[in-house]
Amino acid sequence: MSGRIVIDLFSTLDGVVQAPGGPEEDPSDGFAWGGWQAPLFDEAVGEQVTAGVREMDALLLGRRTYDIFAAYWPRQDDAELIAGTFNRIPKYVASRGRPRLDWADSTLLGADLDAEVAGLRERHANVHVVGSAELARTLVARGLFDVLNLWVHPIVLGRGKRLFPDDGPALGLRLLEPPTTGGTAVLLRYGPGEEVRTGDMTVT
Repeated sequence: MSGRIVIDLFSTLDGVVQAPGGPEEDPSDGFAWGGWQAPLFDEAVGEQVTAGVREMDALLLGRRTYDIFAAYWPRQDDAELIAGTFNRIPKYVASRGRPRLDWADSTLLGADLDAEVAGLRERHANVHVVGSAELARTLVARGLFDVLNLWVHPIVLGRGKRLFPDDGPALGLRLLEPPTTGGTAVLLRYGPGEEVRTGDMTVT
């Protein structure tokens, strides 16, 4: 039985997934709203994130997210769940360049993302993609995922990186379970769906 690719993303109501964690996370393209998630903390989100960390046995990250994580998590107490898990499990990095991967047990993936993802499924049960907006966008567009955990927050930013850009492909998704909320964010859990079709609602 092959493993799962699970994507974990925090999103605004208008679909922005850029830099939820802090001002310096990703200021590219003049993004001025880094850290937008911090004032919207939801205990249910924390519980779901913890559950995801407990099940993961590998991380798949984009270059920018890897650099942020590698500069932070190795310096944290491994007795804590997230730090201990992130520091212990293998980390796989998707990048067009040749980055230094100094964080223990880190591996640069090859250029054939489809083949690399297939290999990860064979080696691991639950590979989580955390943040990594551009990588997540590619995986979703190609159908290279099993679960998309999308935590939608009640805020509209108007600009920023989106999981579903205006020039992206048409995609069908399948809701895996009813939405859940702790009163602020709403967790929508999707899997790949059927091709997009059109119809006519005026036909009786």
